Amino acid sequence: MRNASGGRARAGVAGGCRQRGRLHGRARLRHPAGTRRPGTAVGRRPRAGQSILLARDRPDHRGRLSDGARHVKVSGVFVVTGAHEAELLRTSLPALLPQVDELTVVANGPGSWPAQLPDGVRVVVGERPLGFSANVNTGIEATRGEYVVISNPDAVPEPDCVAELVAFADAHPRCGVAGPKMINPDGTLQASRRSFPTVGGTIVRRTLLRSLFPPLRWQRRHYLLDAPVDGPLQVDTMLGAFLLMRRTMLEEIGGWDAGYRLYVEDIDLSYRAMKAGWERWWVPSAVVHHEYQAVIDKHFFTRRNLWHLRAMLRFLRKHPERLFALR
Repeated sequence: MRNASGGRARAGVAGGCRQRGRLHGRARLRHPAGTRRPGTAVGRRPRAGQSILLARDRPDHRGRLSDGARHVKVSGVFVVTGAHEAELLRTSLPALLPQVDELTVVANGPGSWPAQLPDGVRVVVGERPLGFSANVNTGIEATRGEYVVISNPDAVPEPDCVAELVAFADAHPRCGVAGPKMINPDGTLQASRRSFPTVGGTIVRRTLLRSLFPPLRWQRRHYLLDAPVDGPLQVDTMLGAFLLMRRTMLEEIGGWDAGYRLYVEDIDLSYRAMKAGWERWWVPSAVVHHEYQAVIDKHFFTRRNLWHLRAMLRFLRKHPERLFALR
């Protein structure tokens, strides 16, 4: 781990297949009533002048300026998988909308998209359900920003969160992924920054051994619980609930791997970014409130745990050197 000054970070007090991403299937582009632009090509990035509403045209726009020198276009993407997540957008979407220049909601199949959205929000509806990564790629290709923010519906950014991430990324040209400090509902620091997983650690976290060796107590190194919390920190990976990504990095490494149905896709993205020489930074001046569901941490013999194990096996097949990693 390295801090923003380039030095090795000191331990501190604990705080709480290569394939260019493309539209999968035939997605339908929906616009709010009265804002539909005829002739928009489905499955392509909008042409110049086809953005529905730019945030800078709204009076509450704070600007995406780095050192006051240039305007940086930022795109936001939500992936919604069902009615429950669509309901969560009532809080998270208004918080992100004024911070980006365009916002797209990707609905994972018919019936999963919210019926009412603010003016200027683009909705892409898939004709059939897809995995999380495939939906993220759909959202990325529907946008044009130099930076792309991917957000879960249960992640609520504080004002200027995106501007803080953009300013940091602009100052660090090899920063491909920037993640915020995440706060739990009780106000404690969320363990959103992590080292790459090991086989042994994964076995403990995903089996009954978890009851004997609680991860937050026995795997402090994995969760970086003793790493500094008072400044930017270069890390292995971060939770994919809210990330700012550089489009040039995404294009170079082929976007998100659509072979992952759910889980581990954010780790895989970070690992491929690392192999390509891109840095991943945790930026605590950007703050997001996140109700981390951690469904697979609460029960062992579930379908979601099976998905996670399958995803981890895919990760190891792609990156077999991780079989022998000890940390």
